[in-house]
Amino acid sequence: MPFIANTDEQREQMLAEIGLAEDDLFAAIPRELRARPLQLPDGMPEQEALAYMARLADRNATHLVSFLGGGFYDHFIPSAVQAIVGRSEFYTSYTPYQAEISQGTLQAMYEYQSAICRLTGMEVANASLYDGGTALYEAITMSLRITGRRSVIVDETVNPIHRKMIRSYTGNLGIELAETPPLNSKADRERIAERLTDRTAAVVVQNPNFFGCIDDCTDLGEMAHRNGALLVVACYPISLGLLKTPGDMGADIVTAEGQSLGLGMSFGGPYLGIMATRKQYVRKMPGRIAGRTVDAGGREGFVLTLQAREQHIRREKATSNICTNQNLCALTALAYLSLLGRQGLRKLAQVCADKAYYAQQRLLEIEGVALRFPRNWYFNEFVLELPARADRVIRRLLEKDLAAGFPLNRYYGDMDRSLLVAVTEKRTKEQIDYFAHVLEVSL
Repeated sequence: MPFIANTDEQREQMLAEIGLAEDDLFAAIPRELRARPLQLPDGMPEQEALAYMARLADRNATHLVSFLGGGFYDHFIPSAVQAIVGRSEFYTSYTPYQAEISQGTLQAMYEYQSAICRLTGMEVANASLYDGGTALYEAITMSLRITGRRSVIVDETVNPIHRKMIRSYTGNLGIELAETPPLNSKADRERIAERLTDRTAAVVVQNPNFFGCIDDCTDLGEMAHRNGALLVVACYPISLGLLKTPGDMGADIVTAEGQSLGLGMSFGGPYLGIMATRKQYVRKMPGRIAGRTVDAGGREGFVLTLQAREQHIRREKATSNICTNQNLCALTALAYLSLLGRQGLRKLAQVCADKAYYAQQRLLEIEGVALRFPRNWYFNEFVLELPARADRVIRRLLEKDLAAGFPLNRYYGDMDRSLLVAVTEKRTKEQIDYFAHVLEVSL
């Protein structure tokens, strides 16, 4: 057994044995970064503690009117969503390996998978993955397993945050990752065709893409399939209330960030990775899958049909080494979709699109403001070209309680004056008009 130092005397004995002083163990860490006594304040009564914590919370600028997007969106969340997912039998449930005592959790997973399949136009879904970025990475590794190839084409209109995650995860895996620059804000078909070879496992695209542009990827799917590759489509779930589904475009694997389905912004999570695919690929898909069956007595029940815990210990043979699902977040998405229903989702998507169009027209009335990509269709997000640097304009508008959008020069070097603006159903006509007024006087 290893020697464990439980007392000062034992610790000194252990250090003497290896010929080191205690400080030597931490020599690589700058002294100012080493652990120090916490110096906690004296305790205070509950009422005073709550008031103190409230003052700290008020320092977060949550009062801003948000026109931010870029993959994470400020949608209205019905109160019933939290009432459902806050029930103790859901809120405290653990991994349902014992089906006989986990029927409620298993059925919720099954219903979530069914909802995602209907939403995306695919045949099977898992329940679930970590977030949208890791789901896209998992789709890439899944395509490698299916095709036996090692090369992937990723269009640069795919969310750059997710592309950065993909580069990080694949950096040491011997995967050839080719990123193709867009043509007028959409996937450049000619460049992708040039890159496609018999080594290509998948073509990865996004619709609507990071610039908010709608891009029907059906032709890209046909192009990929002719070369024996797969089409992976990342999507924005709310847009599917109006737009052609990835399944109808010929997608083989679909991923999404599920935050827009009832999950708050929450300063960065937890979020939800959505993945769906065709039935023929189900055994190559990571994550857990719940199924409906009957027992020996003919009674209907729910079980984990694929990807039980064994995948977590199979090392390099596992379908995933991230091994994290977001079951409570998946349940939240299911509650949200169930409350809206098919017509509610369609109406919500239409309201978002209509308000975005109104905002676009109001902002284009400002002298010097133009659309960066004027001949494209958008859903609820679009790119403005400003007469000044977008990041500086954003800082000025923050002083007016407006989060004006996302500065694209953070990820695209030639877009210093490009501002990505998102409009959801929460933005009122008055807020949009105020945005237009403040932007005009700030330029």
